[in-house]
Amino acid sequence: MTRISHLPDAVERVYAIGDVHGRADLLALLLDFIEARTRAGPRRIAVVLLGDLVDRGPSSAGVLDLAIDALARWPDSRLCLGNHDDWMRHFLSGAPPMIDDAESWLEQRGAETLESYATGHERLGEIRTAILRDRPGHRALLDGASLLVTWRDFVFAHAGIEPGVPLDHQRMEDALSIRRPFLDHVGPLGAIVVHGHTIQKPARPHVTENRISLDTGAVFRSVLTMVELDVLDATMRFWATGPRGKVEPTLPVHVDRGLGTVADRHAGTDANAFALPDKKGRH
Repeated sequence: MTRISHLPDAVERVYAIGDVHGRADLLALLLDFIEARTRAGPRRIAVVLLGDLVDRGPSSAGVLDLAIDALARWPDSRLCLGNHDDWMRHFLSGAPPMIDDAESWLEQRGAETLESYATGHERLGEIRTAILRDRPGHRALLDGASLLVTWRDFVFAHAGIEPGVPLDHQRMEDALSIRRPFLDHVGPLGAIVVHGHTIQKPARPHVTENRISLDTGAVFRSVLTMVELDVLDATMRFWATGPRGKVEPTLPVHVDRGLGTVADRHAGTDANAFALPDKKGRH
């Protein structure tokens, strides 16, 4: 596991995708959309998966396959480790804390993850052995994930960051699970934080002056959301899987806490194009 990884400044467009939770069908739609949207352009692309690829949904094994393919297709891409991913990582490692706490993970819908491998085994040890034998890349993917990913004026994390703490001193538990101290913080965070973990209601991305929140409850609502950040066009766009099995533009919910939001100004006449902000939320 890498604590902090950095995308090269040469990356010109980043797609950050919210919590997938076993919905391989939705992730495939977004990845196909990215492929089609970037096929004609010369841009250097990176995909950042914001974690919680596994658990709850029906096809966690398929999601991990897609994630491996995406990181190979766009080599600058990264996976941010989510708390559910970390539980699975410990399970595959056979680490004693995970062995002792396996039942808790299964109750948190880890059982659906193991079922998605269809190993034919019932004992946890036999299931682990089969996964490591048949899909060794899955453990490698999770072991190679990052807690935080930085790029220009943005920080990508599964849950968020602890306000006031330098990035190189952020705790793992905060990157994976923080909620209120991060979500309630008003004012600069040193960068714009793009994150998942906390389901947004309604099922649209939410923006404040310091963060972009992308968990729209894919496993419950069939809405998987991503943000497109393009430095050449200086634009930010939001996309989500729709009810007709297509990827459609989606507009963010503006949560203005007296300081505006990172998506206050449109870029041109496209209703889904917002001016790319800097780390202080300025356009």
